[in-house]
Amino acid sequence: MKEKLVIGAIGVITCILLLVTLNDVIWSNNSINKDNGEATTSVASNQSNDGTGDSADSEEDGESAEPSDGENPSEPAGDGAVTAIINAEGMTLATRIAVPSGYTRTEEAEDSLGTFIRNYGLKENGAKVLLYDGSEKKNQDAQVAVFTLPIESRDLQQCADSVMRMYAEYFLATEQYDRMVFHYSDGFEASYMKWREGYKIKVTDGKASWVADSSCDSSYESFQEYMRMVFAYAGTYSMKSESTEISLSDIKIGDIFLKGGNPGHVVMVVDTCVDANGNKAFLLAQGFMPAQEFHVIKNPLHEDDPWYYVDEVVYPFVTPEYTFEEGTLRRLSY
Repeated sequence: MKEKLVIGAIGVITCILLLVTLNDVIWSNNSINKDNGEATTSVASNQSNDGTGDSADSEEDGESAEPSDGENPSEPAGDGAVTAIINAEGMTLATRIAVPSGYTRTEEAEDSLGTFIRNYGLKENGAKVLLYDGSEKKNQDAQVAVFTLPIESRDLQQCADSVMRMYAEYFLATEQYDRMVFHYSDGFEASYMKWREGYKIKVTDGKASWVADSSCDSSYESFQEYMRMVFAYAGTYSMKSESTEISLSDIKIGDIFLKGGNPGHVVMVVDTCVDANGNKAFLLAQGFMPAQEFHVIKNPLHEDDPWYYVDEVVYPFVTPEYTFEEGTLRRLSY
């Protein structure tokens, strides 16, 4: 009987020792995991981490996983970045595209071209660029916003024509009719003041001249006809003779990057901003071939931020659909 009790006691002690040893092993493993910085997770959690599990829990919390490098995905990297450059609700340039952090829009007179363009209407956010015939432009990746600037129904209002159209609409709206003077490629001076006084431009054997025509008046329809005549005989070649080269540090709204010729191209500065240190940035807009709606273009260096920073500009100067050489920044004499 005593032998049985002794054997039973030994068995109990052995079990206790085994349990203690097993517990030490478990705690030891846990300690090793913590020292290595490894998180202990369940099988379900591991499946979620490798992309095979359900991520509903994180969605219910309203939080998304942080990027591997710890950056906030909603904020562009770099100095001067802003959380949201584009305001989808804005319907003008000034309300649609915000300035970068630390920048303010340059001061513009109330009746200036800059104020006119900033307050000019835009199509709804995400709108397609349409061609003159109403079809969609093939490349829809270059624009960040599309102006409501009128476009003719023929293949006339291309790149230089879109710049002239914006200037012309500004001169018309502010009644500065005498400033609306565009030159044909052969040097002929197409003055809107003369047109609205009752003269039409007639082209015979490649030579332009004025002829009396009572249908030329101050109506908007007559203005459109005048612009069609300008578009037909003026372009980047004549625009170069109407402009002078300027320094990048002097850039302002209305300036252009211009490659004259056939074919050539031109983009227009449609907004500018500056920081406390005097560093400038600008927005560009363009028309193109075939004739298409005037649109604000992206900056290929950072497509989430369409502003072009002066201190980033190098030549050749790359825009989404054209590259400009040094010396192409110019100021129009209109």
